[in-house]
Amino acid sequence: MTDDATPSDQPAATGAASRRRVLMLGAVTAGAVVSIRPALAQTAGSVMNCEIPVPDMTRAGGYIDPDGNVVPAGTKGAFAPPGRPFKGEDVKRALAGGMLPGTTYETNRAYISYIRRLQRGQGGFTCFASLQMPRA
Repeated sequence: MTDDATPSDQPAATGAASRRRVLMLGAVTAGAVVSIRPALAQTAGSVMNCEIPVPDMTRAGGYIDPDGNVVPAGTKGAFAPPGRPFKGEDVKRALAGGMLPGTTYETNRAYISYIRRLQRGQGGFTCFASLQMPRA
Protein backbone atom coordinates (compact mmCIF):
# COMPACT_ATOMS: atom_id res chain seq x y z
CA MET A 1 0.00 0.00 0.00
CA THR A 2 1.19 3.55 -0.71
CA ASP A 3 0.81 6.47 1.67
CA ASP A 4 -2.15 7.67 -0.41
CA ALA A 5 -4.04 4.50 0.27
CA THR A 6 -3.28 4.13 4.00
CA PRO A 7 -6.56 3.46 5.80
CA SER A 8 -7.54 6.20 8.25
CA ASP A 9 -7.53 3.75 11.20
CA GLN A 10 -3.87 2.85 10.64
CA PRO A 11 -1.06 5.34 11.27
CA ALA A 12 1.18 6.34 8.37
CA ALA A 13 4.63 4.81 8.21
CA THR A 14 7.09 6.45 10.58
CA GLY A 15 9.04 9.28 8.94
CA ALA A 16 6.79 9.46 5.90
CA ALA A 17 3.95 11.97 5.89
CA SER A 18 0.85 10.90 4.06
CA ARG A 19 -0.50 13.09 1.32
CA ARG A 20 -3.67 13.59 3.34
CA ARG A 21 -1.68 14.77 6.37
CA VAL A 22 0.31 17.26 4.30
CA LEU A 23 -2.89 18.65 2.81
CA MET A 24 -4.47 18.93 6.26
CA LEU A 25 -1.43 20.80 7.61
CA GLY A 26 -1.58 23.17 4.64
CA ALA A 27 -5.24 23.87 5.31
CA VAL A 28 -4.57 24.57 9.00
CA THR A 29 -1.66 26.88 8.15
CA ALA A 30 -3.70 28.80 5.58
CA GLY A 31 -6.41 29.30 8.19
CA ALA A 32 -3.86 30.70 10.62
CA VAL A 33 -2.57 33.18 8.04
CA VAL A 34 -6.09 34.31 7.21
CA SER A 35 -6.86 34.92 10.89
CA ILE A 36 -3.52 36.58 11.75
CA ARG A 37 -3.56 39.23 9.00
CA PRO A 38 -6.74 40.95 10.25
CA ALA A 39 -5.36 40.81 13.80
CA LEU A 40 -2.19 42.59 12.68
CA ALA A 41 -4.23 45.21 10.87
CA GLN A 42 -6.35 45.72 13.97
CA THR A 43 -3.21 46.04 16.12
CA ALA A 44 -1.76 48.67 13.81
CA GLY A 45 -5.06 50.54 13.96
CA SER A 46 -5.21 50.40 17.74
CA VAL A 47 -1.64 51.72 18.00
CA MET A 48 -2.65 54.73 15.94
CA ASN A 49 -5.63 55.32 18.25
CA CYS A 50 -3.80 54.87 21.57
CA GLU A 51 -3.36 57.99 23.70
CA ILE A 52 -0.43 59.78 25.30
CA PRO A 53 -1.34 62.19 28.09
CA VAL A 54 0.98 65.19 28.57
CA PRO A 55 1.86 65.03 31.40
CA ASP A 56 0.82 61.60 32.66
CA MET A 57 -1.87 61.25 35.33
CA THR A 58 0.61 61.05 38.23
CA ARG A 59 1.82 64.56 37.39
CA ALA A 60 -1.44 66.02 36.11
CA GLY A 61 -1.61 69.77 36.55
CA GLY A 62 2.10 70.20 36.00
CA TYR A 63 3.41 72.36 33.18
CA ILE A 64 5.95 71.32 30.55
CA ASP A 65 9.15 73.36 30.23
CA PRO A 66 10.83 73.88 26.85
CA ASP A 67 13.12 70.87 27.47
CA GLY A 68 10.18 68.52 28.08
CA ASN A 69 10.44 68.35 31.87
CA VAL A 70 7.37 68.53 34.12
CA VAL A 71 7.55 71.58 36.36
CA PRO A 72 5.12 73.15 38.86
CA ALA A 73 2.14 74.98 37.39
CA GLY A 74 2.82 78.62 36.65
CA THR A 75 6.59 78.20 36.16
CA LYS A 76 7.91 81.04 34.02
CA GLY A 77 8.58 79.91 30.43
CA ALA A 78 6.71 76.60 30.86
CA PHE A 79 3.60 75.61 28.96
CA ALA A 80 0.22 74.55 30.31
CA PRO A 81 -0.69 70.96 29.46
CA PRO A 82 -2.92 70.38 26.44
CA GLY A 83 -6.62 69.94 27.10
CA ARG A 84 -6.64 66.28 26.08
CA PRO A 85 -4.22 63.37 25.47
CA PHE A 86 -2.65 63.12 22.02
CA LYS A 87 -3.61 60.22 19.75
CA GLY A 88 -0.86 57.89 18.57
CA GLU A 89 -1.49 58.94 14.98
CA ASP A 90 -0.91 62.61 15.87
CA VAL A 91 2.27 61.82 17.80
CA LYS A 92 3.66 59.67 14.98
CA ARG A 93 3.06 62.50 12.51
CA ALA A 94 4.69 65.03 14.88
CA LEU A 95 7.72 62.78 15.42
CA ALA A 96 8.18 62.78 11.65
CA GLY A 97 8.31 66.59 11.59
CA GLY A 98 4.63 67.54 11.75
CA MET A 99 2.78 69.42 14.46
CA LEU A 100 0.66 68.11 17.29
CA PRO A 101 -2.92 69.38 17.01
CA GLY A 102 -3.63 72.67 18.76
CA THR A 103 0.01 73.55 19.41
CA THR A 104 2.33 76.37 18.51
CA TYR A 105 5.92 75.79 17.39
CA GLU A 106 7.19 76.19 20.99
CA THR A 107 4.53 74.04 22.69
CA ASN A 108 4.93 71.37 20.01
CA ARG A 109 8.68 71.14 20.68
CA ALA A 110 8.15 70.99 24.45
CA TYR A 111 5.44 68.31 24.25
CA ILE A 112 7.44 66.20 21.78
CA SER A 113 10.48 66.48 24.08
CA TYR A 114 8.31 65.28 26.97
CA ILE A 115 6.96 62.36 24.92
CA ARG A 116 10.45 61.30 23.79
CA ARG A 117 11.52 61.13 27.46
CA LEU A 118 8.71 58.79 28.49
CA GLN A 119 9.89 55.75 30.42
CA ARG A 120 8.38 52.45 31.43
CA GLY A 121 5.68 52.94 34.04
CA GLN A 122 4.66 56.40 32.87
CA GLY A 123 1.27 56.97 31.28
CA GLY A 124 1.56 56.86 27.49
CA PHE A 125 4.85 54.93 27.43
CA THR A 126 3.33 51.78 25.92
CA CYS A 127 1.67 53.81 23.19
CA PHE A 128 4.91 55.68 22.45
CA ALA A 129 6.95 52.45 22.42
CA SER A 130 4.44 50.90 20.00
CA LEU A 131 4.85 53.85 17.65
CA GLN A 132 8.61 53.21 17.58
CA MET A 133 8.27 49.57 16.45
CA PRO A 134 8.74 49.01 12.73
CA ARG A 135 5.69 47.73 10.85
CA ALA A 136 6.06 44.68 8.63
